[in-house]
Amino acid sequence: MHEKIAFTPGLIDSHCLIDVRTPLEFEDDHIPGAYNVPLLSNEERAEVGTLYKEAGPIEARRRGLELTCPRFYGMVDLIIYLAAGRPIIVYCWRGGLRSLSVAMLIEMCGTPARQLEGGYKSFRNHVNEYFEKCDFPSPLIVMHGMTGTGKTEFINGLDPSQWGFIDLEGAACHRGSAFGALGLDQNFTQRHFETTLWNAFRSLPADRPIVLEGESQRIGKYSLPGGLYQKMAGSCKVWCYASIETRIARLRVEYAFPEYRGEMLEALDRIRKKLGGTYYAELKNSIEVWDVDGIARGLIEGYYDKMYYKHRPWTPDLELELEDLRWSENELGKFWSTRV
Repeated sequence: MHEKIAFTPGLIDSHCLIDVRTPLEFEDDHIPGAYNVPLLSNEERAEVGTLYKEAGPIEARRRGLELTCPRFYGMVDLIIYLAAGRPIIVYCWRGGLRSLSVAMLIEMCGTPARQLEGGYKSFRNHVNEYFEKCDFPSPLIVMHGMTGTGKTEFINGLDPSQWGFIDLEGAACHRGSAFGALGLDQNFTQRHFETTLWNAFRSLPADRPIVLEGESQRIGKYSLPGGLYQKMAGSCKVWCYASIETRIARLRVEYAFPEYRGEMLEALDRIRKKLGGTYYAELKNSIEVWDVDGIARGLIEGYYDKMYYKHRPWTPDLELELEDLRWSENELGKFWSTRV
């Protein structure tokens, strides 16, 4: 019986992971760091799957063998090159025939290779369980505040020797607001989003708090996985604030690109009913004449500050000014030192 190995996160750092699923399956989601060396193309897998249903497993396997035999040498040669001396683990969807075949081929050519027990599905189960428990080794510090205060900039600028931090909006490719998709593209799956978050969390050191931004249950089209939203709701909360001039300046840096104008008008149209006809018309005109500060001020005063955190059913553990971000980090450090 060919040797199998159960998934553990450490395998990502110590082994060469070879994903032999189709390019479409790989694009949908994959184990971080894995290489896609597909045994079958997207079209070939569809053909073999249809044959399996219509003629049975023997005919499907024979056709699969016919399709793949000519590429065996090239696959093995590529995998050995990619491994660069690291031990090899091969996986498919469930740890079945595809990964078994390739692992055996590699070994027949004189290089040890193991098969991932349960395949990608075992990794997926691990990610699901991780976020169901949310048993992080470090406490969370959750930064809340109005649009434009600079929370994301603050988090990403923290000293990594002192803090762990996660950019949820960066992982989702969305800024978490009505205009949050400008210039960005959420063109990956919910599973891939969850894998990206899992990899970010598991890569953090365990000896420092994890700072992240307060979000709703959804960021654009993606949902926070498992119990993460509830975990954040029960963690240390910091309320961030800044002057309206600072907020306008930060929004200008992030959004003031003329190529966003069309997307801005589309986003504005989606919140038209919430703005009301008169205010919508004023903001639309500001976009059309490209009055950047007028757009930012109008959205802050007429939309964001009215719609977001209108009712805050909690008291922050700290209120933190985000004018000078280095000063703010120092103040957060002083605060946290009193809690540990």
